[in-house]
Amino acid sequence: MSVSGVADWAGGILLLAGALLSLVAGIGLVRFPDTLDRMHAATKPQVLGVLLLLAGLALRLRTPSDLGMLALVAIFQLSTAPVAAQMIGRAAYRSGRVDRTLLDVDELAER
Repeated sequence: MSVSGVADWAGGILLLAGALLSLVAGIGLVRFPDTLDRMHAATKPQVLGVLLLLAGLALRLRTPSDLGMLALVAIFQLSTAPVAAQMIGRAAYRSGRVDRTLLDVDELAER
């Protein structure tokens, strides 16, 4: 098997793994009961799933312009998902939609 064939197979495996993680994130958004759990499902497996999809695409496409675009998507994904999760969590806390008994440490309680 050639190097190109191995890269295509590895890319396919990464695409499948990324799609499955993104599916798990979507199921978590629907199934989890409260905001903090949903926020976790929306950020952690979804970001890893997107990064695996991008890595799989990079192995399949292999052109410099495509790799640059995929790198930009990865950078934006890594920079926006944590900020969005922080803002959603803070808004949920301030609006009283967080069950404070579930928190181990409540760092915003003094404010």
